[in-house]
Amino acid sequence: MDKTIKINLAGVLFQIEEDAYHLLRDYLQAVNLRFRNAQGGNETIEDIESRIAEIFQSQQSIAGVISKENVEAMIGIIGKPEDFDHSENPAGPSAPYYQKRRLYRNPDDLIISGVCGGLGAYLNTEPVLFRILFVLFVLFFGLGFFVYIALWIALPSANTDSLRRELYGDANQSTHSQINGQTSYSATSAPLYETGHVRKSSVGNAVNEVFRAIWRVCYIVIRIIMIIAGVALVLTGFLTILCFVMVFVFKYPGIYSADVFDMHLIYIPDFLNYIANPAVVPWIIALILIAIILPLLALIYWGVKMIFWFKAKDGVFNLIGFVLWILTLTALAIILFNEGISFTETARLSTRKFLPHPCDTLYLKTDKKISELKFDKEISLDNEKYAVFISDEKKELYIRPYLNINSVNDEVAKVEVRMSSSGRSKIVAAKKAEELIYDYHINGDTLFLDEYFTIPSGHKWAADKIGIYLSVKKGTILKFDSGSEHLLNRNPWNESEEDYYSTRRRIGNHLWKSIDRKIIEIE
Repeated sequence: MDKTIKINLAGVLFQIEEDAYHLLRDYLQAVNLRFRNAQGGNETIEDIESRIAEIFQSQQSIAGVISKENVEAMIGIIGKPEDFDHSENPAGPSAPYYQKRRLYRNPDDLIISGVCGGLGAYLNTEPVLFRILFVLFVLFFGLGFFVYIALWIALPSANTDSLRRELYGDANQSTHSQINGQTSYSATSAPLYETGHVRKSSVGNAVNEVFRAIWRVCYIVIRIIMIIAGVALVLTGFLTILCFVMVFVFKYPGIYSADVFDMHLIYIPDFLNYIANPAVVPWIIALILIAIILPLLALIYWGVKMIFWFKAKDGVFNLIGFVLWILTLTALAIILFNEGISFTETARLSTRKFLPHPCDTLYLKTDKKISELKFDKEISLDNEKYAVFISDEKKELYIRPYLNINSVNDEVAKVEVRMSSSGRSKIVAAKKAEELIYDYHINGDTLFLDEYFTIPSGHKWAADKIGIYLSVKKGTILKFDSGSEHLLNRNPWNESEEDYYSTRRRIGNHLWKSIDRKIIEIE
């Protein structure tokens, strides 16, 4: 057990721990040095000792022993000696001493935050006048609300003896303090409320009670609104995190509708391996997780605070979280920018074949079919107009091209395949487009098309696309198989009207095309 010492403080015996005793002794010595040469200093020192004894008695320490924490709490209430501002009086011993006054929020006279109480104490005026002024400015101009909030934020609370002395001032060489509704002062002074510095009339007290009643009602309404908003924030943050984990970690999209954006969200992290450098993919995923999870956790935390309305010293915690979030976004932006440079330029190449002889009926059939592939994942964009199939086993991508049909008058029927890719430069993009693997050929009155094209092994996806443009004479009947019919509806890059007929509709098992108003039969 720690060594204890018995002391006599203002006629009251206390048992105090040794380290607490040394702290209290140093404090009393500093107080004695501060006031011993001032007029009325002995009385002031006695008052301070009496106040210390009252605080120790009210703290109800364990087994009646004063601890170091009790002494530190006492110093926090009364204030440090250097805060007392009792220097030598330059005007001489007979001249009255006036302490420098400052404006604070007054915790002894508050309805909401003590702003009006502080103004009243500082200006020696009834606080009710300022409350009425703020209400009038709020009702007629709306400015009072913002001024009040600004003062609430800017002014600290006078919650110690030294701060209260600066708020009320200290005339007639007196030392004034008011802690927890109790006022202590030297023998040569009286409390400021009694000396006329701040007087409250009965009318003012009545108006203050009305304001307090109104504030209690408003406070209840505000608390109800805050609880509802807090519950909404907690549920939003929690459910969003739950959906995020279920979709991207457990890949269970059935309940959460992962296809609402016309894409398979759960496969996007896997698709990153085919777009970006494999070395940075884990960093991209980790940074995205942090950038999304941090704000959601903040929502949950703020929601809990709004529900239970507790105070916590979380300013540093919030600042660290915000800085971490900003750094995460910055690092993610740098990585994505570096990876996105490979998509800056786009190049297009094309090949063309002419139909050997005019025919009344042209058959379109697929040679290599997607149904014959073994793939693990499918990512569809823009309402399935652009589909990518991923084979994790072979580390290959298979992409579906799109087919456009145009009518011509006297020109020779032809088929043109346009291939495009992106790269850091036009030369790199053109080389990538040239290396795309796709096959098509014509045999009599039949056009054979592959249902997909591939990227060379070891190459990254570079927004590659292939468009098949078939030009036939008006009146030609086109017959499709199921694979070529799927290609017909593909135009993810919004080609011009003359290249892509968007005005078409089904009639039974036929497709009606507005370009030449001919019926196109589909097998």
